[in-house]
Amino acid sequence: MVVSPVPVSPVVPPTLTVAVLTKNNAHRIESCLRSAAFADQIVVVDSGSTDGTVERAQTLGAEVWVHDDWQGFAVQRNHLLAHANGDYVFFLDSDEIITPALQKEICVNVRSGRRAVWRIQWRMVVFGRELKFFRSQSKVERLFRRDMLREYVGAVHEQAMLHPEPGDARVPRYLMRAKLLHYSRETVRESMEKMTQYAILGASKRAAQGQRGGVLRGLVSAASMFIRLYVFHLGFLCGGAGFVHCLFVSAEGFFRYVALDYDRESLASDIPR
Repeated sequence: MVVSPVPVSPVVPPTLTVAVLTKNNAHRIESCLRSAAFADQIVVVDSGSTDGTVERAQTLGAEVWVHDDWQGFAVQRNHLLAHANGDYVFFLDSDEIITPALQKEICVNVRSGRRAVWRIQWRMVVFGRELKFFRSQSKVERLFRRDMLREYVGAVHEQAMLHPEPGDARVPRYLMRAKLLHYSRETVRESMEKMTQYAILGASKRAAQGQRGGVLRGLVSAASMFIRLYVFHLGFLCGGAGFVHCLFVSAEGFFRYVALDYDRESLASDIPR
């Protein structure tokens, strides 16, 4: 008697959503989305663009949702999470590009099926020049299993909050070797606008926490930040672009504490707590 083999169900590989946050970045959105074309789903949340960003993203096949009632970065990322349907989600900003090396690493991590969180570091491009010698120490969580991620909190420098693991197990966190290409600053004007936005958001966040501000605190913060970035992170090896980048980041810290002192009464209305 011939026994028919038992059919084996094929193992369906985990799927990936790349979730993109954008506003008025029509000149960058195409290269950003093309770098994410390997994903099973691309979701874009637009914060109210007026420059054609939405139309370009739609033309490239992304699922685009407009949420222009700005309530901070965490709320926008939560909108992205709500529209994502992949087993894993990688968060991307429209001024960032996934390099081929990083794409390969993301795919390996997704195929592993692990319950983990993966961090990235940036390759910084400032005023058209890559800061090749700059040692960025930022490690940002970007790749998650979607069923582990509960929500984001915080209007600026938002944090991912995870569902508790069974038995209080600790979630492993890994740093990906390949870096994410980040076009951080393209013009001085844009850099000044970004500095103002982040300084006020940061001041509002600290005001909600009851922290104190002041000129002296701002000077100490700015001076220590500039020395750390320009000297110890090798910004001095990156020419004029490196100097201006370090100066902008440091100035943001200064004005954050100045606004926390002088604009304290108006800060509560700038963002929701």
